[in-house]
Amino acid sequence: MGKFIALLYGIVAYALSFATILYAIGFTTGLVVPKTLDSGPAGAPVEAIIVNLLLMSLFAVQHSSMARRQFKKWWTQFISPAVERSTYVLFASLALILLFWQWRPIPATVWEVRDPMIANALLAFALFGWFLVFISTFMINHFELFGLHQVFSYITGSSMPKERFKSPALYKLVRHPIYLGLIIGFWSAPVMTAGHLLFSAVTTIYIFVGIALEERDLVAIFGKDYVVYRQRVGMLIPFLGKSTRPH
Repeated sequence: MGKFIALLYGIVAYALSFATILYAIGFTTGLVVPKTLDSGPAGAPVEAIIVNLLLMSLFAVQHSSMARRQFKKWWTQFISPAVERSTYVLFASLALILLFWQWRPIPATVWEVRDPMIANALLAFALFGWFLVFISTFMINHFELFGLHQVFSYITGSSMPKERFKSPALYKLVRHPIYLGLIIGFWSAPVMTAGHLLFSAVTTIYIFVGIALEERDLVAIFGKDYVVYRQRVGMLIPFLGKSTRPH
């Protein structure tokens, strides 16, 4: 029964996270979904800024704190390590759903591309960014990243493979292609409103903070292998953002 519950929990968490990511694409590009960055009644700009910053801060705190090794070590005293990643993914999805639901638009236009060809090209580039996010997860381990691998290892009685450093495909060009895809998806907008600008700017700052925290953990896990990799490969743009620090 415990294994069945773990399997069901992992599948539900994965399905919710996948649906949340799909919604995020529409939310940031303004396509298909009922609520986007720029839809809904506009309230007072100051109130909107405060609410939106609180929503993004909630996601950032959850997403970063639960990803840290120290938190995982404490957290797995109370939950099974088999569902730790699924729980992380579930909480991140719930934080994003809250953001989608409660986001306050700020409709003032910062820029607007009126040429249909250029506007469509920008939209296509934004969708390419999200495609980059998606394929980059499969270049490492998509199902481990979203918790399913851990659950299936638990129910089959097999152990998780030992962590080893690898840099497949796009990871040979940039260290963080997932983050690069997100930045492209957020900023490639034919119409940039003040609300969209706030979202893009804050999330980009958070990405750089997240990279610093993540790379600190990766150096602790992989040691010299990751230090050399960081010195050899650019952070988000090929050949740019290499680390010159010895550790």
